[in-house]
Amino acid sequence: MKEHIHPASPVSEADHNHTNHHHQQPGATSGEHSEHQDHSGGHGGHEGHGAARGQDDHAVHSHGQHAGHSTAMFKDRFWLTLALSVPVVFFSPMFAHLLGYMPPEFPGSAWIPPVLGTVIFLYGGQPFLRGGLSELKSRKPGMMLLIAMAISVAFVASWATSLRIGNFDLDFWWELALLVAIMLLGHWIEMRALGSAQGALDALAALLPDEAERITGAGLETVPVAALQAGDVVLVRSGARLPADGTVVDGQAEFDESMITGESKTVLRVAGDSVVAGTVATDNPVRVQVTAVGDDTALAGIQRLVAEAQASSSKAQALADRAAAFLFYFATIAGVITFIAWFLMGNLPEAVTRTVTVLVIACPHALGLAIPLVIAISTEQAARAGVLIKNRMALERMRTIDVVLFDKTGTLTEGEPALKDAVAAEGTTVEELLALAAAVESDSEHPVARAIVRAANAKGLQQPAATGFSSMTGRGVRATVDGRTVQVGGPALLRELGLTEPEWLSAATRAWMDRGAAVLHVVDEGRILGAVSLEDAIRWESRQAVQALQSRGVRVGMITGDAKQVADAVGSELNIDEVFAEVLPADKDKKVAELQSRGLKVAMVGDGVNDSPALARAEVGIAIGAGTDVAMESAGVILAGNDPRAVLSMVDLSKASYTKMWQNLVWATGYNIIAVPLAAGVLAFAGIVLSPAAGAVLMSVSTIVVALNAQLLRRVKLNPSEVR
Repeated sequence: MKEHIHPASPVSEADHNHTNHHHQQPGATSGEHSEHQDHSGGHGGHEGHGAARGQDDHAVHSHGQHAGHSTAMFKDRFWLTLALSVPVVFFSPMFAHLLGYMPPEFPGSAWIPPVLGTVIFLYGGQPFLRGGLSELKSRKPGMMLLIAMAISVAFVASWATSLRIGNFDLDFWWELALLVAIMLLGHWIEMRALGSAQGALDALAALLPDEAERITGAGLETVPVAALQAGDVVLVRSGARLPADGTVVDGQAEFDESMITGESKTVLRVAGDSVVAGTVATDNPVRVQVTAVGDDTALAGIQRLVAEAQASSSKAQALADRAAAFLFYFATIAGVITFIAWFLMGNLPEAVTRTVTVLVIACPHALGLAIPLVIAISTEQAARAGVLIKNRMALERMRTIDVVLFDKTGTLTEGEPALKDAVAAEGTTVEELLALAAAVESDSEHPVARAIVRAANAKGLQQPAATGFSSMTGRGVRATVDGRTVQVGGPALLRELGLTEPEWLSAATRAWMDRGAAVLHVVDEGRILGAVSLEDAIRWESRQAVQALQSRGVRVGMITGDAKQVADAVGSELNIDEVFAEVLPADKDKKVAELQSRGLKVAMVGDGVNDSPALARAEVGIAIGAGTDVAMESAGVILAGNDPRAVLSMVDLSKASYTKMWQNLVWATGYNIIAVPLAAGVLAFAGIVLSPAAGAVLMSVSTIVVALNAQLLRRVKLNPSEVR
């Protein structure tokens, strides 16, 4: 996936295809996934910039009902509220009456529920009170306002009962405590499922070193990266990370761009070539003239795209919020009508009792847990199938996806070259040709060399002994085999040796190159023995994934920076619906937006830093686990492995979980539609009145039903190998 952030000159000659060590192919697949080792000698790691925040304890969201609230805050308040709720519930007269026991009595025991209940209301209920006030000011009622209304009414009514004001029997302390505790638990569970934009930005910032070695007239000086200016020349040592975008002015080196492209195949950069901040010079020191620093670098540009895209994709409102808005208006109107009706009948005490009961039970526990429980179980089930769900909205949206856009290299393909074809000269067998090539390449660690050796070993070929191995940068490798000099390389090697492909060979190599394969010739003492082609192998799982998606009515697209002929060959073999080839990194985001402009909902599957804006822009961003940290931070879903069939698991899980969400919401809201009128006393003439205690019990039953229904999600089969 030669998707470099820097501008690259067009490749028109076959000899330029092998500048990567000696095997880089024309716009072809570049390599395998990196283990992402930090070669920067301590400068480019996370120490200088701060590692990405932990998602559990420090992710602070700036949208929706959780504005200004962190996951840790909900967690801490839940545990303390739960601890305080135990004595409140135990000493509550209403709860004791329901279960038929007598709580112990001692001086002050009657004040345990009011005192601890007040602490719970002020401490545990604070996020809901603030959130409710915010929703009220913005005139957008939701879950926070519904909860705030219920706990506030319960708090005032309970204190009136405890102080014996108005002779009411409205002891809701235990219900207040449990309502706050359960709602805190629900929001804690919910927020753990949310993604954090800050994590992606932190991971991007961590790619840059803290300091740079600037070359001056007096020699070298170590300066902070922030002190660099365009025009400065810096020394980038072997193994060091580039501090800024620039152009190589002296020397040449193989650059590891894995932290930018998601791939480990190194790329040769010589004088005049552009290089990008965050990449690593792996083998030689080079001098680089700085062309862009700070906010002008390509890396900073990607940061801005990620931030912008994630902000635009985080505004969706949860189903529970919409249901809560409906219930708020429903409960408020029902409460007003209840009070007026009973007041006009001349029964003020009953008017207050009925109204308070209506407003308190209008916020059932079930509604607060309906969505979080489904998300929590879905997340667990997905994890068992190798799918990590980071963003709750990704789960909801996946069922509506119209097109899945796959990054090619390392996702639909293996991400590393594999031997495809071989042609040998007359008098030489293909097996002999391959064994000889493997012998020469046996001492090389290059991915292409390993592919040749791996193919020879797979065929059980006996390789002759080779000595005197040497690499010819940009041309090939050579070694001595049985006293003869044997060389393996691309067209550049043939030109250097003054050799021309015979017609029997050129016909085959032209066809290989047309489909984007890398072509290597085997030359024995100046005689061309044959050639082999290497291509990025297509995963066999990819065929199943594409067919299964299409059978579900989902289109499949592929996006890559590879040359058109490479992309078309893969697209044709996999029967891809739409192929985007030769796409520059910054344009991946635009391609997603282009699909969206057609009215399509897009799921993007990628692995590199350059995929991050597209992952964040798509309705659902899916990062493969072997990709970079930034790609995983930007996505709403992460595949632990590289199996593209796991996307099917997400589709099936999304549909199943969405069904459970609606079932739970229908139950939670349906309970209210029935319970609220009964609590209001619409059937009082028939002797049917829902007491406050009975209403509280029904709320608990509703919660149990929701919890049991959510558990049924565990029956959904999500193993990618079983998805059809």
